[in-house]
Amino acid sequence: MYALIIDDSRAMRKILRQIVEPLGFQILEAGHGQEGLELLNERRSEVELCLVDWNMPVMNGLEFVKTVRKQEQEGHIKLMMVTTETEPAQMARALMAGVDEFVMKPFTRDILLEKLRLIGVSMQLPVAN
Repeated sequence: MYALIIDDSRAMRKILRQIVEPLGFQILEAGHGQEGLELLNERRSEVELCLVDWNMPVMNGLEFVKTVRKQEQEGHIKLMMVTTETEPAQMARALMAGVDEFVMKPFTRDILLEKLRLIGVSMQLPVAN
């Protein structure tokens, strides 16, 4: 199973990879939403989770989420917005577009793991230390 990490920050992609990869995911990375969409379309049936930044060039995270939810038939992909956007109106827009959960930057490993548990990504997640 794959997790797709979409963020224009290489450092943030690395941080997310270090948290998610040990959970048993193979990782795909993209620097913006359009690149992420292309990777997702190549492996749609294998991708279980997308961690998506909001503010990116080319295609932002909200546009990515709207596009994925429009294309999806069965809705098996969990979409988590990992962002600095904290305005309630922005969060509402993302939820209406189909985001399953939010993680606000900066975040800790434990916060991310708890959010993954909340959306039921895997019952095999390690217990936080």
